[in-house]
Amino acid sequence: MFEMRKYGKLDIRDVTGLVRNLLLALMLLFIVGNTSEKKPNIVFVLGDDINQDSWGTYGNIDCKTPNIDKLAVEGMKFNSAYCSMAMCAPFRHELYSGRTPWRTQTMFNHSGAVPETKSWPHYLEPLGYRVALMGKKHVVPGGCYPFENLNKGGPKKKSNEWFIQQTTQFIDSSTEQDKPFCLVIASSDAHLPFTSGDPSAYKADELTIPPYWLDTPELREVLVTYYAEVTNFDSLVGDVRSLLETKNIWDNTVFFVCGEQGTRLPLAKWTCYDNGLRSGLIAHWKGVTPPGSVVDELIATLDIGPTLVEIAGGTVETGAFDGFSIFPTLKGEKQVVRDYVYGAFTNVGIAGSDGFLFPIRVIRNREYSFIYNPNYTTPTTNAGVGVALKMLEDKSYSPKKPNIVSSWVELGRKDPAAQSIARKLTHRPEYELYHLSRDPYELKNEIDNPEYKKVSENMKAAMMKKLNELGDGDPIATEEGIRARKAAKHGDSDKKKKKKEKKKNKKNRPCP
Repeated sequence: MFEMRKYGKLDIRDVTGLVRNLLLALMLLFIVGNTSEKKPNIVFVLGDDINQDSWGTYGNIDCKTPNIDKLAVEGMKFNSAYCSMAMCAPFRHELYSGRTPWRTQTMFNHSGAVPETKSWPHYLEPLGYRVALMGKKHVVPGGCYPFENLNKGGPKKKSNEWFIQQTTQFIDSSTEQDKPFCLVIASSDAHLPFTSGDPSAYKADELTIPPYWLDTPELREVLVTYYAEVTNFDSLVGDVRSLLETKNIWDNTVFFVCGEQGTRLPLAKWTCYDNGLRSGLIAHWKGVTPPGSVVDELIATLDIGPTLVEIAGGTVETGAFDGFSIFPTLKGEKQVVRDYVYGAFTNVGIAGSDGFLFPIRVIRNREYSFIYNPNYTTPTTNAGVGVALKMLEDKSYSPKKPNIVSSWVELGRKDPAAQSIARKLTHRPEYELYHLSRDPYELKNEIDNPEYKKVSENMKAAMMKKLNELGDGDPIATEEGIRARKAAKHGDSDKKKKKKEKKKNKKNRPCP
């Protein structure tokens, strides 16, 4: 029989000490458990058709973007972030999948990805994240992009108030679930038509016109409304940040702001020029991104996906992405990601381009851009520049209602210096080579300059090597294939025929 008496009488002080030590141990476990590093939230605020140089931090002295500029001072600015295609849908396919448009087969606008495509939700949800999107989605099919849909009751893509209401509800529900989140806030600022913001904040005659555009009253008038939308987008950035600070989660949030590809104003979107393919991109992560840091290395839209996986604590699987994680760059480490970035354009699916086949391919490094226009003997056109083509082909023609491009052609008729830019709207040579450090606006084609012969040969060889690897060694054949696939899937279907017939009947309907 066990006898307690063998051990003597238990002193109350021993009990007190034992309890005290036990409580201290429990408190230590509690503190360690609650101070362990939580997974960061991720917020990606995406604009729409915003030139990189429309933000003050990139040198614009007119357009008001105080929130973005402040973010750049406190975070990290990327000077050389490029997308593969300067079109809304292909850009977003590339962003969310981390794969090239050649791989997802999304080279034409409003295209759908191949079924095996994966995107952010596929990689982040298994790591414990809610992955949601509000605003403009513009990617299909849903199985490839299974974001939690926050567009119920909307979306109001240019209403900052609506975005903040939705974001507040999402953050609150994520807090209740005790889950980290990745949230895309996709505004439609500054996509045509320009309807948001306050145009009265700008005066057309006081604006500074960049050298790649021709200074006409028509351009200045539209630029006022475009800048108003860019400023409205900047206000959204500030509002989202304020909300995160109010919710006390700013310090544990990786915050990205991106302007997408270039503007629909001339020679940006729907081209392979720098104004089209280069993106404004700012990142802020308190305690991680060095304040005021500037990255000049070549970064691709493809790199965002694998970077988010590493931020979330995951491992990037071989072959999952075509881009590379820039997590080391975010931490301030020196990282050379790539020697070149590549880009493309197809006018398949673009309004006003029916009957025209004009593929473009481009390769860039930090010093040069080399552009290949294989069907250079024909013009390129779309709804935005169609009137310019008509004026260039018929020198007696002038539209009754001038617009930006018609004003450029009119100016070119009088000014030989302006003529080259006006003609560039619809006519391009087979090859273009620009020395970016000397000619950042890509105004002087050096392709016939003997000084650059070796450069152009090397750039061409590197580009063709890559295109052949992508199965795109003959871009004209590629575009014909794209057009055939689109016709088979999205051609003049019964639905479109009915729509045309309905429109025709409405037009011919007799007056009551």
